[in-house]
Amino acid sequence: MAEIFKIIFYQPILNLLVLLYNIIPGHDLGVAIILLTIIIKIILLPLSKKSLNSQKALQELQPKIEDIKRKYADKKEEQAKAMMQLYKENKVNPFSSCLPLLIQLPFLIAVFQVFRDGLANGSLNLVYPFITKPEAINTISLGFLNLSQKSIALAILAGAAQFWQSKMMMTKRPVEKTPAAKDEDMMTIMNKQMLYMMPVLTVFIAISFPAGLSLYWLVTTVLTALQQIYIFKKRDTKNIIEGTIVK
Repeated sequence: MAEIFKIIFYQPILNLLVLLYNIIPGHDLGVAIILLTIIIKIILLPLSKKSLNSQKALQELQPKIEDIKRKYADKKEEQAKAMMQLYKENKVNPFSSCLPLLIQLPFLIAVFQVFRDGLANGSLNLVYPFITKPEAINTISLGFLNLSQKSIALAILAGAAQFWQSKMMMTKRPVEKTPAAKDEDMMTIMNKQMLYMMPVLTVFIAISFPAGLSLYWLVTTVLTALQQIYIFKKRDTKNIIEGTIVK
């Protein structure tokens, strides 16, 4: 299994990074990582788009979902049936927002291993024969940033980008002081905790590994946030035209 993963994911990403490093004027590894991130985002664009659309659809249905929870607070079986009917009527799969993220996971692991092994140890043994293998990769980007070493600044920027993206996913709803709203209040608290915990976790992870990984995570998060803004705005405009916004 490890060998299959290496052939399908790790080796192609490593070779693409080396190829980009070779053809970029000045052989700047930072620029190569940014281009690598953009290419991977383009490859995964259909999955990312599907995931964001599903998240937005669930966000729009949230008021109706909360109404069902209140209406069938003590009737879990009827609540489940009503939920499934709501999803069916609106053509929403509650799990479709998670599946694309799971499919993207091998790419993330492969990129992590490339930056961990390729940059830290200079291992270029898996470069394809038709790609020029440099004697060594210069890990200094822009003349001062060593991407093979840890970078607190890049880790903090990656965490800030994670917070920005997560913040856009949250919606403000009126507070309802009713017994049936206790579960919703608890969920709101958990969402707010995750809003701050994820950026902190991102900084903690990024600060523990080479700056090349932090740069990749920063760029991919910013690109995802921009894509999120575009998709959400486009969907809101469509809903306004069709008069289907849930209020």
